[in-house]
Amino acid sequence: MIGDLLGRVAVVTGAASGIGRAMAERFAAEGMRVVMADVERPALEEAAGALGGAGAEVLAVPTDVSDPDQVDALARAAVDAFGAVDVVCNNAGVGGGGQLWEVPLGDWRWVLGVNLWGVIHGIRSFVPLLVDQDEGHVVNTASMAGLTSPPFMGPYNVSKHAVVTLSETLHAELAMRGSKVGVTVLCPGWVNTRIAESDRNRPAELAAEQPAAGPDREAIRGVLRTFLAAGMDPADVAAQVVDAVRTGRFYLLTHEEWSGMVEQRLRAIAEGGPPAAGGLPPV
Repeated sequence: MIGDLLGRVAVVTGAASGIGRAMAERFAAEGMRVVMADVERPALEEAAGALGGAGAEVLAVPTDVSDPDQVDALARAAVDAFGAVDVVCNNAGVGGGGQLWEVPLGDWRWVLGVNLWGVIHGIRSFVPLLVDQDEGHVVNTASMAGLTSPPFMGPYNVSKHAVVTLSETLHAELAMRGSKVGVTVLCPGWVNTRIAESDRNRPAELAAEQPAAGPDREAIRGVLRTFLAAGMDPADVAAQVVDAVRTGRFYLLTHEEWSGMVEQRLRAIAEGGPPAAGGLPPV
């Protein structure tokens, strides 16, 4: 929990677009100094330039969060530039899926590398800094797909469920040592972002392979684009994140009307299942 954000330092990964950019903009509007990280260098430079042009103190650091050395370098750059870090948003993420037993290994490596290992690296690189100063807040971006298990989103679901339990474990371990460092796990529903186009940043060594069979991946992607386009404005998500940092809220479900899906899953677990089948994957 950090009540007064003025003059504080926020680090946001995946900050060149979508929720990450909206968080960077909102933090800057609150008077924070912002470190923006993203693997998409031209988009990062444009976003940081726009924020800096509006009067914010901004540092842009091109970063592939799947690489631990680059995340370590991001932490050093933040401290070198601003002397401290107060809020860390492990937000970078990509989408990927298909029929589970047909998903190519390259898809698994790519999605888990960014969505899961990116958060692991962020915790490893930044949490010691926050613990040492006994103040700060970590925001890990999961998804409603981290609290449910929709079909055809296997790698994404696995990565986001892992982010939820990472966040819960981090919260418990910090509490056990009496730390004042707070944790929020962000679980958005449909948000108007470009996550359905995240292949644009896919590394060549993990180039997409064609699955042997299963539902048409482009058809699934088209459905995703339709629902994402009608989703919540990223700025509204960012406003909820700022409130969570100020109040110390742990679980942040941006779409309250979707809480019933979580309750349904918990009832199925308590009663021995099976889990609900079908439905559209919430992202």
